[in-house]
Amino acid sequence: MEPASLETVSQPSPSPTCDGANPATPERSSVVPPYWQRHERHASYISTYSTENERPTPIGLEDHTDEGSEHCKVLWAKGVTIDDFVVVSGTAPGLGAYVVWNCTVETLDGGPMKIRKRYSEFEELRVKLVQTFPQAVGSMPQFPPKSVISRFRPRFLERRKHGLSYFLNCILLNPEFAGSPVLKEFLFS
Repeated sequence: MEPASLETVSQPSPSPTCDGANPATPERSSVVPPYWQRHERHASYISTYSTENERPTPIGLEDHTDEGSEHCKVLWAKGVTIDDFVVVSGTAPGLGAYVVWNCTVETLDGGPMKIRKRYSEFEELRVKLVQTFPQAVGSMPQFPPKSVISRFRPRFLERRKHGLSYFLNCILLNPEFAGSPVLKEFLFS
């Protein structure tokens, strides 16, 4: 017995109606949805993520849309990097201290945009996005965890920096989130 080919789809034979006439059936030559078509991957698109890497592969914006499409109008950023962080001391040693993340957003049309945000503001952005887009929770990456013990340790802050950068890139490069008022409020407030 030979395995069935993926390209052939067996159509059930039309069953006659009670009056003996065949019902209208869709033609096989009708428009085929793009997700049914076979796609070949090019070597340059293969993922380089491995379990040996601690960090995920950086995200890049590739424009596969037609000029003038809705997706082109919504996307406005190329990517985000978190350049560094500053630990701001509180009034007493070890009390009230926090970290400020210095971010650079590369835009498609203009120059870079600099923003400074605290971890709590990133966390608030994620909560608001989940409330606004409950159906899109699966497209949001894991958020970097909190730690009471190692919150100011350099190694922990480096991992958090990469996690926040990855999170923000996933949000900015997703057409669903890119034009949302929630994201604009985060960036411009």
